[in-house]
Amino acid sequence: MSETTDKKPAKPVVLTCAQPTGRLHLGNYLGAVLNWGRMQDDHECYFGIVDQHAITVPTVPAQLRENTYSCLAQYVACGLDPARSRLFVQSHVLGHTELAWVLGCLCPLGQLERMTQFKDKSRKQQSVDAGLLFYPVLMAADILLYNADLVPVGDDQKQHLELARDLAEKFNHRYSETFKLPAPFISKVGSRIMSLQDPTAKMSKSDPNQAGTVYVTDRPDEIRKKVMSSVTDSGAEVRAADDKPGIRNLLTIMAGCTGRDVAVLEAEFAGKGYGDFKKAVADAVVATLDPVRLRYDELIKDREELARILKAGAESAQATAFRTLSKVHRKVGFVERPR
Repeated sequence: MSETTDKKPAKPVVLTCAQPTGRLHLGNYLGAVLNWGRMQDDHECYFGIVDQHAITVPTVPAQLRENTYSCLAQYVACGLDPARSRLFVQSHVLGHTELAWVLGCLCPLGQLERMTQFKDKSRKQQSVDAGLLFYPVLMAADILLYNADLVPVGDDQKQHLELARDLAEKFNHRYSETFKLPAPFISKVGSRIMSLQDPTAKMSKSDPNQAGTVYVTDRPDEIRKKVMSSVTDSGAEVRAADDKPGIRNLLTIMAGCTGRDVAVLEAEFAGKGYGDFKKAVADAVVATLDPVRLRYDELIKDREELARILKAGAESAQATAFRTLSKVHRKVGFVERPR
């Protein structure tokens, strides 16, 4: 068999990372994590828990460790499979900060100072540490270390991805072709989930009114209470209209949980009241999230299993990271490490 027919085409590399900041909510699940799970067969997936990014703001060390384990358990419970993907903690893989230093030496200071997130966060803090300024360069290193083709990003991270592309181009121009230019991944299947108490704002863990946020670890009675007390609109029609943001949000949630089109749901609930509709939405959310919660409850108690998953993920990610670092070190002129 010839070499060209024997060799399988490489799968596109997808990398997405999140800070271990607590519980995932329904918006995270339907809008992001569910889509990541769908990519695992057709892509080479890296899912990072970026604990080094987390310390750019004050943290409680014990809470950071606990949140890291919890984030991993939630990811696996939501369908990210350690057998098909690399689930790893950023600080477990040598190379993220090393590559960030090399990229930082190519990055103009003014470009970092103009970053929207840096300006927003620095205005809210009495003092600003260098780590917050350097955050986007470390994010670029996270992406380029694995030569990611695609990066699922939200609107607030698009500017950071552009910086990663700029730094990749600068490195390639100065030292020769090394890095791919990562592209944003915009899923065709996804849901923008809004707060149950304020359907004009995205569902968020920082919402002061936590009745508006459904978490993947919520118990069925908690979910039902939040959905049944959700804000609705004037009138009685179940329609996804611009003047009915509350009902539109509930229809979006039910569509995401059931896989049925919003128009089909509108027809099903024609002539029915909001009470019946909310009960059906609550049932759909419970049916979707309860298996996730039960799996999470099992995993979070099994630290040995979580440690095993992190060890395997780090070892696999490390192999890729070392290959990239070896090229980078050679091209910038570093003497090869003794082995």
